[in-house]
Amino acid sequence: MTALLHFHRSHRARRWFLILAGLLLLNTQQAMADDERSIRLFRDEIISLGPTVNPAEAQMVSETSYHAASRYRKEWKVFPSAIFNNFLIYIGARQRGYCFHWAHAIGADLRKLPLKTLELHWAEAYPGGQLEHNVVVVTLPGQPIQTGYIIDGWRAAGRLFWWPVAKDEYPWKENPAHTAWLQHRGPDPLPGLDETVTKEGAPSKTNRKIVGAL
Repeated sequence: MTALLHFHRSHRARRWFLILAGLLLLNTQQAMADDERSIRLFRDEIISLGPTVNPAEAQMVSETSYHAASRYRKEWKVFPSAIFNNFLIYIGARQRGYCFHWAHAIGADLRKLPLKTLELHWAEAYPGGQLEHNVVVVTLPGQPIQTGYIIDGWRAAGRLFWWPVAKDEYPWKENPAHTAWLQHRGPDPLPGLDETVTKEGAPSKTNRKIVGAL
């Protein structure tokens, strides 16, 4: 009787394990399918910037942005809420995940691409304030950021967010110095950005602004 009861319990446990494994696989497959669809949509939107856009470049920008966001989300162990992840960084439970970390990390991958028909920019909103936010923007060469698309890894906590600059809620302005880095014309801004949030291991004035994106 004991052996039979053990058999039934083991069988039931294996059945539940297989069900859970199947659900996890389905969720993973659905997430991958959603990402592939989003990559295609973003590629098409980039192509719509103008007839001079090379579709292969648009594909590279879209794929690189998505894959970079996914990779850093796992590498940085990003919490599903961007605001709470900022708090975790503030208390030392996470090392990366402020918006400028996302802009820099995704931008570092994008600036490796051999772009000729597209151009990268660094945009910021509310600089120095509690709601400060930083993103990468892709445009046609020589065009202002208002004509391009936001590439944002922070807002959805590592799920790539892209959207026309002109339709977004943030009052975006270009940061020429950081754009120069993206375009291989200037120094890496990350050391200076990190210095604004941490100085000699102590929270700085900027680091206490955990409400906004940073």
